[in-house]
Amino acid sequence: MNAYFISGLGADKRIFSRLRLNESINIIHIDWITPFKNESLMDYAERLSKVIDVNLPFALVGVSFGGMIVVEISKILNPVSTIIISSAVFSSDLPFLYRLAGKLNLVKFIPTWLLKSSNKLTQNFFFGTKGKSEKMLLGRIISDTDPTFLKWAIGSILSWRNEIKAKNLIHIHGNADRILYSKSAQPDLMIKNGTHFMVYQQADEISKIIDNVVLSERDCHIPLKNRNSQ
Repeated sequence: MNAYFISGLGADKRIFSRLRLNESINIIHIDWITPFKNESLMDYAERLSKVIDVNLPFALVGVSFGGMIVVEISKILNPVSTIIISSAVFSSDLPFLYRLAGKLNLVKFIPTWLLKSSNKLTQNFFFGTKGKSEKMLLGRIISDTDPTFLKWAIGSILSWRNEIKAKNLIHIHGNADRILYSKSAQPDLMIKNGTHFMVYQQADEISKIIDNVVLSERDCHIPLKNRNSQ
C-alpha cells in the first residue's frame, strides 16, 4: 500500500523520521513545489496531487499545513484512507485569531525574517519542543525553509475555506497543541500531552495509529480471495 506523506508548513520529511510503520506500507514523501503568486491552498493542493499514482490504492498522511493540503487532495482523488495530524479538517476550526488575521490580510505586513525566527518562545511554548535534539531539529527546519514559500503558506492558511470532510478521513490531534487549538474541532483521536510536534515526540503511538487505520482500510478494499497473499 502506498502512503503519501506531506509535512507541515515549511517542514520536510525529517518530521516523520521517527515513525516506524508496518513493512507493507510504502512511504512516499511529497516535496513542496513553488506556489504561484496568489495561488489558493485548494489550487496548490490540486497541482501537488499530480505526483500521486492513482492507479494503485493509496493513503494520504499530512501534518499541520500538510494536513490541510491532504484534506483538499482527498476531495479531488479517492484515497483508501486519509490521516491528518495536528491539523484542521474545516477552516472554521482554525483559531479565531487566525481567521481574523486572514480577513484583515495581516500577513502581508509581517516581515519575512520575523516569520522565520526561531527562539525559545516558539520552540518551548508553541511547538512544545522539550529536548536538545528536538529544538535543534526544529531550528534546522525553520532555517531551511524558503521565506517566500513560508509567507505564501501562512497567507493561504488564513484565507482557506473548507466545509467538507471526505470519507475515510481520520483527524488526530494533541490536547497540548498550542498552534492549532480550537474548541469547535472534534478530532477522531486525541493524544494525551500531544503537542504540535507530537508526530516526532510520540512517534511510536502515532505509528501504531497509522498502521491500524491504513491497513484496516486497505483490507476493506482487497477481495477476500486475495487477502491471504498480503
